[in-house]
Amino acid sequence: MKKITITFILSLFGLATFAQEAIKKQAVAILKNQILTEAAWAMKQAPITVTAESSPLSTGGKHDFFSQGDYFWPNPANPTGPYINRDGQSNPNNFVAHRKAMIRFSTIIGALASAYQLTGDEKYVKRSLVHIRAWFVDAETLMNPDLSFAQAVIGSATGRSWGIIDTIHLMEVAQGIIVMQKAKSFDSSILLATKKWFSDYILWLNTSKNGVAEKLAKNNHSTCWVMQVASFAKLCDDQPMLDSLRWRYKNVLLPRQMAVDGSFPLELVRTKPYGYSIFNLDAMTMICQILSVKNDNLWDFETADGKSIKKGITYLHPFIADKSKWTLKPDVMFWENWPVAQPFLLFGANTFKHQNWFDTWKELELKPTNEEVIRNLPIRHGLIWM
Repeated sequence: MKKITITFILSLFGLATFAQEAIKKQAVAILKNQILTEAAWAMKQAPITVTAESSPLSTGGKHDFFSQGDYFWPNPANPTGPYINRDGQSNPNNFVAHRKAMIRFSTIIGALASAYQLTGDEKYVKRSLVHIRAWFVDAETLMNPDLSFAQAVIGSATGRSWGIIDTIHLMEVAQGIIVMQKAKSFDSSILLATKKWFSDYILWLNTSKNGVAEKLAKNNHSTCWVMQVASFAKLCDDQPMLDSLRWRYKNVLLPRQMAVDGSFPLELVRTKPYGYSIFNLDAMTMICQILSVKNDNLWDFETADGKSIKKGITYLHPFIADKSKWTLKPDVMFWENWPVAQPFLLFGANTFKHQNWFDTWKELELKPTNEEVIRNLPIRHGLIWM
């Protein structure tokens, strides 16, 4: 006999959304104080953009985002020559000021948008505009809408396609604007200029050599390309782009990256298989959250051989709930810092009315402070996405 569950009973009466709303209400209750505390901090912050600090290693200009490849180090056999790769081992001496500024920007807008969503107080919108103007509008402080000089490698590359992953931290900026854009105090000229910036960046991501290479990557990089382009295209209401991304998820990302058991083989062979599996599942989950529409629900999509986002969450959840069950070697770095309150648990629980996944999420670290974790956790303000 089929097990009778609360969700099943609710579905009989057309009330399945009640259970979903219950998950969201639990999340609000847990996060409310944290959101308001972080928003109070954000209200006091002045803008810091890429123009505040520069690196002599960058071949770009004042307004160009610059970062260095995380896993590249000086060669002991040739200290003044090109850097060499140590997969999974982050070089602490790299220039990361622009990345930190972007993460800070994301944190500020995410916090202010969350507080506005909770309270309706437009003071949060007004303060957000100060930062949005600085990053996207003000000629003195704006960032150019491309990533030509991201994750450079000394001696071999002034910028690489892999660096495009750095702008995953603009996603909560874009989503925060979506949440706040209809507020009376949201300056229409700033909104127009900001959407133009993101539209220009979408064009660069789809036409530049580095952008196309990242799109065609075979692992989490292509997942993150789709995830962030989806976020930016949603802000710009670019329906043809959104349609193309739904197609890409169903026909390229999911079938090529997921195994039939729900794992990601390309991540499992890395030196940080646990962290990268989490990261890629978070990204695919957010693709479903951003792109799903009534007539094309990616949450329900399943390939001919049974691959689906639900299977991915089902596969990884036991290793999140009990890390000791992980069957591979520990990650070479930051093994002790994962997991945290992963987005795939929150959004998966909310979508599939899965209380157990939510219970795991709420027991994990809700506000991580480790820089490597934050670098790989672009979604840190879950309520603005729900």
